[in-house]
Amino acid sequence: MHAAAADLPVMFNRVTIVAGGATILQDITLTLDCGPPTILIGPNGSGKTTMLRAAMGLIPATRGRITWGGRGASAPTRRAIMFQRPAMLRRSVTGNVRFALAAAGVPRDKRETRSAELLAEVGLTGLERRPARRLSGGEQQRLALARALARDPALLILDEPTASLDPAATKAIEDIVRTVTARGVKVVMSTHDLNQARRLAGDIVLLHRGRLIEAGRAQDFFAAPRTPEARRFIAGDLLV
Repeated sequence: MHAAAADLPVMFNRVTIVAGGATILQDITLTLDCGPPTILIGPNGSGKTTMLRAAMGLIPATRGRITWGGRGASAPTRRAIMFQRPAMLRRSVTGNVRFALAAAGVPRDKRETRSAELLAEVGLTGLERRPARRLSGGEQQRLALARALARDPALLILDEPTASLDPAATKAIEDIVRTVTARGVKVVMSTHDLNQARRLAGDIVLLHRGRLIEAGRAQDFFAAPRTPEARRFIAGDLLV
């Protein structure tokens, strides 16, 4: 279990992020702590990806402060991120995972065993020698998850991991999310799929135009949203 991991909680304290003269996130205050998945929702351009990258430590706050376990500028030793369109290395499936294990500092003599464990966890056993770029879209996403898990993260950040996947591939990713959550990994994930948010979320964060509109327990959010924007978004109306 990673409940006491030094990278948690991640705290946004009045964070504003400006890029190219445009305000991407504005005055965000939020705590991401141990527990079930936190799911970010909101229309395109709402700031979800920027917030995930900031939580990883890839984008600094223009104003305000982000801390990890009470520390600023924390090295992301126990954090991992999977982007919406992860690049596959020109290597085999196993080669991709071994590269990630090497980057994570796993000793060479342990990489073979650990690689097999990770591929089993994401359901890719039997595809070890296949070129990664010849995998299906869903298989590539699962391989990207295996690479992220090679860091043994306490915090796993997923940016639209099931975008464009069919239902079977989506279910495979969701099952992995449930598995890693059960062993104590904190998952923070964005999605456009409200049904997926209902299935996975312990907490919901709704963003719109770079602002945090509503955040709280998923059960409460879907049963009794507090804001007009949340009620409209759940009803399927467009937020513009």
